[in-house]
Amino acid sequence: MLGRRDSQRTLFEAQTWPHRVPSDSFYARMASVNDQLFADDDLTEMYCPDNGRPSLPPSLLCGVLLLQFYDDVSDEEAVERMLFDLRWKVALNLSLDCAQFDASSLSRFRKRLVEHQQERYAFDRLIVVARTAGLLPDKVTLLTDTTWAKGAGAVQDTYTLIRKGIRQLLRQMGYATPQKRRGLAPEVQHLLASYLDQDQKAEIDWSDPQQRAAQLQVLVQDAEATLDLATEQADDPEVRSTGWLLTKILGDDVVTNEHGQPQIGKGTAPARLLSLTEPEMQHGHKSKAQRFDGFKTAVATEPESELILDITELPASAGDGEHLMPTVQHVEAAAGVTVERVIGDGAYPTGPNLAACATHAPTPIELVAPLASAADPRVDKSAFHIDLAAQTATCPAGHTVTGTLVRKERHPGLQFQFARTTCQACPLFEPCVQSKVAGRTVSTDGYESYRQALRQRQGTPEFKTLYRRRSRVERKQAELVRHGLRRMRYVGAGKRQLQRLWTAAVVNLKRLFKLAQSQALDLGTALAQVGAPKWKQSAVRIA
Repeated sequence: MLGRRDSQRTLFEAQTWPHRVPSDSFYARMASVNDQLFADDDLTEMYCPDNGRPSLPPSLLCGVLLLQFYDDVSDEEAVERMLFDLRWKVALNLSLDCAQFDASSLSRFRKRLVEHQQERYAFDRLIVVARTAGLLPDKVTLLTDTTWAKGAGAVQDTYTLIRKGIRQLLRQMGYATPQKRRGLAPEVQHLLASYLDQDQKAEIDWSDPQQRAAQLQVLVQDAEATLDLATEQADDPEVRSTGWLLTKILGDDVVTNEHGQPQIGKGTAPARLLSLTEPEMQHGHKSKAQRFDGFKTAVATEPESELILDITELPASAGDGEHLMPTVQHVEAAAGVTVERVIGDGAYPTGPNLAACATHAPTPIELVAPLASAADPRVDKSAFHIDLAAQTATCPAGHTVTGTLVRKERHPGLQFQFARTTCQACPLFEPCVQSKVAGRTVSTDGYESYRQALRQRQGTPEFKTLYRRRSRVERKQAELVRHGLRRMRYVGAGKRQLQRLWTAAVVNLKRLFKLAQSQALDLGTALAQVGAPKWKQSAVRIA
């Protein structure tokens, strides 16, 4: 049953007595709006209306969560700070002798938020406040970029993944109970005993390649036997899901040599499984030198208010530009604004993104992002004059060829092939032609007209001025990282997204305090004017 905070004040409240918490600190500013920041009735649907003991007030737990992500502390540390840290008592309007609750209450509250699709509650509420206070215009520009985050799952080697996968599948099929094992064949009994009654790596000399190869053969044989056993329960969706994970591990990491023996494959398979505790973790890299195991986080901010309007997860192996249009849709649905311009780096002007922005309804979106170019601008594709209507291309030396129609990625395009003899006579032959037998080839696809328009805009002073604003989103990402975004605390997509959204809510609240101070706005009044976000959460929920 829903519990509510008592509005009755006492002489023991931290704010009643003189204290040394600076008035311009986040804690004191949060205290000034604490009564309006969160409302217990906003989350009524998460609790039974007429049964059970009253819960801890959701407004209190929301405040604790906010401070927890602000200070980047654990659940246990958060409860201790609530009890003993004067800054937290002031921020939460608590009494000096406030009652303690168990740290597990925070974990259960986060789980309840995720189960009721309310992980966006704090983030969306502050965006509505910004709109109500006039801090966000009807038409906005988005600055967007991605950063990386380390996953909470344990990264496991192939041997451990196979062993854990076998164990997990056997347990999923119910073989951990003695009754299920009765009447099974001896070889199956031995399999179950090997993986359910003990869970540890084989005691071999792991520095010996021959012993490692023999152990891998045993594990692969046992995995195949377990998968055969799982076919008897193929109708169970959880068994199918776990069986798929084990099959993926074998497919990603194990190959068969010329003698029919399994061995660890060379290289890394795309979207390779790293951990059974967090199967969605992947190898990723932001550059050739910077690699990580976890996820990417896409951040979209508004440059004038510097508020974060969207934050979401991308697979570690995904391209940065893949989230662009979903981000635009989320921002427009959640904030009730129209996106008129997007500023991003060179990962964003892909053909599909350019086309989607140009055809966006109700108004097209201006995509301010540089197209990639060759190291030598004299031989870059932009140096060729391509006439799509006439289907001709003219090289920098003035030679013109007619294109041939080809299909590329299911989109019709043109391919322009220059004769090698013509290219060899050109002074730009060495930097221009990479082929050993043919001349320069230039290709286009169905998005070439959008690229041509972007190339023309790239050279304008207006484009360069707008693009310089992109650094603001990088500063905002650095602020998120200072509050713990670089390391995922939780396992599971819902809780990971909750961490991102509440960390972004912390950053947005800090910014709202500054905006309210600079513009002489009463943030408490703005908070009191809005309730819980009125739109259905599932309509803008991050997939």
